[in-house]
Amino acid sequence: MDISTQIPRIESCWTAHQERIEFLLRLGRALHTYGSGAHRLEDVLAHVTEKLGLEGQFFSTPTSIFAAFGSQGEQRTHLIRVEPGEVNLGKLADLDEVVIEVLRTGLTPGAGSRRIDEIVDAPCRYNTALDVASFGAISATGAVFLGGGLKELLVSAVIGLAIGLVSLVMRRSGNLRRVFTAVAAFVASILASLATIWIGGYSVFTATLAGLIVLLPGLNLTVAMRELSTQHLASGTARLSGAFVVFLELIFGVALGTRIAILLLDHIPVARVVPLPAWAYLLALLVAPLALTVRLRAHPRDAIWIVFAGVLAVAGTRIGSSLLDPELGVFFGAVTIGAASNLYARIFNRPSLVTWVPGLLMLVPGSIGLRSLASLMDDRILVGVETAFKMILIAIALVAGTLIANIILPPRKLR
Repeated sequence: MDISTQIPRIESCWTAHQERIEFLLRLGRALHTYGSGAHRLEDVLAHVTEKLGLEGQFFSTPTSIFAAFGSQGEQRTHLIRVEPGEVNLGKLADLDEVVIEVLRTGLTPGAGSRRIDEIVDAPCRYNTALDVASFGAISATGAVFLGGGLKELLVSAVIGLAIGLVSLVMRRSGNLRRVFTAVAAFVASILASLATIWIGGYSVFTATLAGLIVLLPGLNLTVAMRELSTQHLASGTARLSGAFVVFLELIFGVALGTRIAILLLDHIPVARVVPLPAWAYLLALLVAPLALTVRLRAHPRDAIWIVFAGVLAVAGTRIGSSLLDPELGVFFGAVTIGAASNLYARIFNRPSLVTWVPGLLMLVPGSIGLRSLASLMDDRILVGVETAFKMILIAIALVAGTLIANIILPPRKLR
């Protein structure tokens, strides 16, 4: 056998092997950057690895991915350092399409890698003005959901817009981005207190909490609990610690802003909330998912399904609360939105995260966590502990509901 005739074939096989590994590494980094939890990321990479004829093992944490290819005794391990990014449902859906094309239509891994680079380099789907407006809309609807009145709604909307503008300035610098949460909480507290000069007394805490609702780590808390329940212990523990630190940063910024406002104003007037009419809640129930569509960078064509998911999640929770109690009622909401998202994924062959994440955000207990820490700082230890336990109970109910939904209607398989 002429060795020279075998060399090109060997080189071609080696190149194809490297292209498949490169595709998997790029896919893992992109999925992690745009918000996939460890349980989903490792499952997707393991499935694609098997379909590409490779042998591999994966380990994901909130700041890194380990990928080992080859048999047990001859593994080649890759380390990818990543920073947790914001959820981007549009790019997650685009990545899902690339994976399906590689597995089903014969798109080569090399071409798939180039497609992934194009997705990563693509500009933001929504312009700056709309992005900032989404902050204000989410905060305003948050005030409605928290039982605020017209004054609370207006002030929280202003706070949300201010946080959106601060995020534009601080996201461009790595050092400033690290203190964004505390600075945003400080700004929210100052604005909520100063607003009493012009509009008189109102519920300052409700407006502050609603203004900060877009920054609350309720989703990270729920994802962390899900990772722990699915035995992804390292990632779940790290993500849970990260959520707790965000809560501390928020409460520190609020406390600092409140103290400074008291020094400036000497007294912050507080008045009882004047309730909004019932139609305001229904309007907020439609506006909030649309704002989340922008904030989560979802495809505009998915907006109608995201609105439907939000309404369905809240309706399921209301039904569950009437049967059990408010804390356990979210279990029914999680089951409802989980099963509906799996059905959406099966019908349209798209990732269930597109509707599951916005629906879950309508239920997550982030505001309760902030109330708990605020109570602890005010030396109301018993109230703070009770509220913290309520937050944990809601998070567990959400995770349990999601897992039960996967049993009722199993998730879509990549095909």
